[in-house]
Amino acid sequence: MSNILAIVGRPNVGKSTFFNRVTGMRKAIVDSVSGITRDRHYGKSDWNGVEFSVIDTGGYIIGSDDIFEEEIRKQVDLAIDEADVILFMVDAKEGVSAFDEDVADILRKTTKKVLLAVNKVDNPRLQNDAVEFYSLGLGEIYCISSVSGSGTGELLDAVVESFNVDDKVDDKEYEDLPHFAVVGRPNVGKSSFINTLLGYKRNIVTDIAGTTRDSINSEYNAFGFNFLLVDTAGIRKKTKVSENIEFYSVMRSIRAIEHSDICFLIVDATNGFESQDLNIFHLIVKNNKGVVIIVNKWDLIAKETNTANAFIKKIKDKIAPFNDVPIVFTSIINKQRIFKALEVANSVYKRRSQIIATSVLNEELLPVFLETPPPAYKGKYIKIKYVTQLKLAYPAFVIFCNLPQYIRDPYRRFVENRLREKFDFEGVPIQIYFRQK
Repeated sequence: MSNILAIVGRPNVGKSTFFNRVTGMRKAIVDSVSGITRDRHYGKSDWNGVEFSVIDTGGYIIGSDDIFEEEIRKQVDLAIDEADVILFMVDAKEGVSAFDEDVADILRKTTKKVLLAVNKVDNPRLQNDAVEFYSLGLGEIYCISSVSGSGTGELLDAVVESFNVDDKVDDKEYEDLPHFAVVGRPNVGKSSFINTLLGYKRNIVTDIAGTTRDSINSEYNAFGFNFLLVDTAGIRKKTKVSENIEFYSVMRSIRAIEHSDICFLIVDATNGFESQDLNIFHLIVKNNKGVVIIVNKWDLIAKETNTANAFIKKIKDKIAPFNDVPIVFTSIINKQRIFKALEVANSVYKRRSQIIATSVLNEELLPVFLETPPPAYKGKYIKIKYVTQLKLAYPAFVIFCNLPQYIRDPYRRFVENRLREKFDFEGVPIQIYFRQK
């Protein structure tokens, strides 16, 4: 099950520092709008065996206090709509501010679980001062220091306990079906794609309650295809958050991606492959999901000035080094190549599910390693012993050798390319681990 923790609060209270601590990474998504400085981060975390996504809604607007206050409200609305648990972070050294009170007013009205973290509690005096935050009326306070890590363990205990383990609907009869998600920026044709698919054979399409409160999955069983369509693609119209529409699309994409096996990433041919498309592509790869890129509205492109081959090259240059990805050109409004996209996605699903026998792996790859061994490092030679595939939901391989710590990224890419050549993993991210033998 996917759970999302959203971090909200004023600028400079330590949201990003906390985010980096719990995810162990630097920023993953940057969303910039003219006149606005925003760093929005998405990452994965794990605590007490519970995996969850972390969103730092981040950001501040440069302008008057009135505009600033409206931006804070947008962040909170975003978190209330899309997260399972909301972490409201405040600054112990600054004390309770008017903005904190405004945010608390909004959060008290939501049914979502809200945790109040008082950050920058670096000494006993600040621990005592922190009690003033009880006045916000949000219940228990958690005194932490994002920099040192003090108190973050207790806070994360509360976070994972707050995720509603009963929120998942029992749909076990469908769990063996491939889960195909439709993701992409707003207005690229996601809803049209879904409606076109579901419109072909409405009498055998069944809506199934999904694994999140606001998503509906639909079984598609027609024309030789049988899969579950993960439908969180529709972005609701929100008058108060028009500037945040791109980031909404990312949060919705996170939901859909995490519940899928294969993702249709739909892009708008008239706009090209933009930075937000690349962000969503990276989310898919980060989550080890198969991917098919659909270039929609191809009917609007003058073929003599922008050929498919040129378009493919531009996309593959941007998504490198993982550019072994199928690209299908469609006109959803004209129902062109919709079934081609389904056929390609079905093939990607089969490739992602393939299990390669250890004997076959070694027969194919050991001669490659003998012919092109890893470069020597500090005068030490690396000898590869054997290869095996891990039993995971996605392709992952362990290569046993004498000195795994000396394997560098260029050789990892070399091995991945040989795996792709020999076993066809088009559209499928693969993981390769080198281990001591």
